[in-house]
Amino acid sequence: MKTIIGLEIHVQLRTESKLFCNCKTNYLKAQTNENTCVVCTAHPGSKPYFINEKAIKNAVKIAAALNCEINEEIIMQRKHYFYPDLPNGFQRTSKPLGVNGTLEGVTIREVHVEEDPGRYDLKTGKTDYNRCGIPLIEIVTEPEIKDSEHAKKFLEELQLILAYLEVSREEPGSSRVDANLSIEGHPRIEVKNINSFKGVYTALEYEERRQKKLIQENTPYGQETRHFDEEKGTTTSMRKKETLEDYRYSPDPDVPPIAIEKNTEIPELPKPKRERMEKQYALTKEDAETITSEKKMADAFEKIAGHSNAKELAKLFKGILKKQLNYRGIKYQEKLTPEIEWIAKNLEQNKITEKSAEAILIEAIDGGKSAENYAKEQNLLGVETNIQGLIEKTIKENPKAVEDYKKGEEKALNYLIGKIMKETKGKADKKTILKTLEEKI
Repeated sequence: MKTIIGLEIHVQLRTESKLFCNCKTNYLKAQTNENTCVVCTAHPGSKPYFINEKAIKNAVKIAAALNCEINEEIIMQRKHYFYPDLPNGFQRTSKPLGVNGTLEGVTIREVHVEEDPGRYDLKTGKTDYNRCGIPLIEIVTEPEIKDSEHAKKFLEELQLILAYLEVSREEPGSSRVDANLSIEGHPRIEVKNINSFKGVYTALEYEERRQKKLIQENTPYGQETRHFDEEKGTTTSMRKKETLEDYRYSPDPDVPPIAIEKNTEIPELPKPKRERMEKQYALTKEDAETITSEKKMADAFEKIAGHSNAKELAKLFKGILKKQLNYRGIKYQEKLTPEIEWIAKNLEQNKITEKSAEAILIEAIDGGKSAENYAKEQNLLGVETNIQGLIEKTIKENPKAVEDYKKGEEKALNYLIGKIMKETKGKADKKTILKTLEEKI
């Protein structure tokens, strides 16, 4: 049974004000209905301001980065539907800004701009209009995604492109996905408002299993819209799926057509950057993927690699740097670059060990300390080479660990290495210790 998947990705654009008024877009920090005016709450007689220029420029950048053909002008329409989160009774949404793009082997059918609706709480029945009118871009794919893994890869690459362009918001809930999935020859199901790219994978996995089970059991089902429960990882029925005709699209008489400046500069994007760095610095594919996972990290690598051993530097970035950033759940910060540069130089010159390098890096991240000053304060400079006697002493004093290692317990060897590293205050070379221990045991 062939699975057919198409995605509609909604991404809030990074702007200070909304699409058709001057209300602020920082809705997560605002009190309920604080960032509103007569325009975004659709008071009778109110008219939209001129369209937010920055939002359109950001949208054009995204369309260009997705290899779309960009149209000459943007034309706004009214998309009619009636929910409490939409005070106008219609959503202003543009005709396609860009068409026929491509990403990860998937055709981008269209890219268009629209207003975000408000937030309706199903449990309390209350509506917050702070989000209403925030500029959105919608990216619609053709139904060419093969499975949930392909969808995950597509979304990860899209997320990386958006981060490189610096045109989208990054707050929780600023990106949402509607996923359309069907089993060939059977009705199409839309899973609505998946609030994270990560959740798309789970939703698609569940929905594919559910539909295939219905087919195997000969249980009839129709086209519908379903809700994704993030906590349970399941979908539940919401309503019958609307068709295009249900929305009654019509031109918006309050917003004239707007000419688009199609010539836009975009930075080197993740995929070509990865491919170039693999060749230029002789990196592995895995090294290049890790280093380019953040633009600021990639920029720092290239700055330092100009006067360092690129392969050894890649080990540092992929190893202790990425480990410490992931542990804290933080992104690379430019202020770390001089500290990383000092650490890389001294590792290369064999003036510090990897253990010392990690301790120095931790202080640079958590305490904002100078790598050089901290290394001198803690006496971390220098590599202990005269460790033969210490290794023999450690073997003699820990017979049980030695016997355990001989029986095949690898953690016993790590225990011995830890003892030696502690005695040398992390200034012994771990590889040398390992090699000597294995020879002597």
